[in-house]
Amino acid sequence: MTAIPLIHPDRTDTGFRPLKALHHFRKLIADKEDTEQVFHILDALRDNRFKRSVARFFATAEGQKVLADRPYLPAMLDDHDALRKLPEGSVGRVYVDFMEREGLTAQGLVDESMKFRRTKPRFDDMVELYGDRLRDTHDLFHILTGYGRDALGEQCVLAFSYSQTPSWGTLFIAWAGAREIRKGFGSRYPIYGAVREGQRIGRVAQQIAFQDIEALLAEPIDAARQRLGIAEPKIYKQVHAMMRADGVDPYDLLGTKEAAEAAKQPELAQAA
Repeated sequence: MTAIPLIHPDRTDTGFRPLKALHHFRKLIADKEDTEQVFHILDALRDNRFKRSVARFFATAEGQKVLADRPYLPAMLDDHDALRKLPEGSVGRVYVDFMEREGLTAQGLVDESMKFRRTKPRFDDMVELYGDRLRDTHDLFHILTGYGRDALGEQCVLAFSYSQTPSWGTLFIAWAGAREIRKGFGSRYPIYGAVREGQRIGRVAQQIAFQDIEALLAEPIDAARQRLGIAEPKIYKQVHAMMRADGVDPYDLLGTKEAAEAAKQPELAQAA
């Protein structure tokens, strides 16, 4: 095996560019399915903490195994026939159900990242390998944490991810997205509390990206959550319950004025 560096000598630091991040965040808000914008934001707000996380991962036994074998996780994660042979209630079975219900594939996220990389070179270094690993395991984060693909769920899973692998870009998207949600509803729902809870849960839990992914997929999901120390997202679930009680669909928040107005009516009635 040819050794690769932590950071390729040709990899250049593009600097900290908050205005560029804000530009791409506005595009993401306009179309939350435009995942390419996430990669632009992360690139604009890179910092040295990410490199330290990379170094920690590749110092582990699993990191050394990844360096030796270079597994392509999307091939494993998109082999739904194989994953369906795992026991009922396993991480792999729950993952397949989630991905098929949402109409997602691991390769689809790769394709979105490649749109971002049209004008950017790929480097054979550890930073590249670990970045790919975080991308490829993103939807595993969803099912292990219990956060859905609703607007708030995405912000919470990013807050969780920030505590696992600190990056200003991840934190920026989490809190800027939470602010967008809260603008429509005011303080009626504990939106910020749910995001803070995601950070706390991620800080205490073991690193998901550091795990043997093949072995993790075969574990019973409840046992995996317990082993990894992933707590139940109680505030997030509370927000969902409160919204549904108000007739608001948690999966249709951003850009939905009718939902925001409906949620405000009880507050207006109390004020009167």
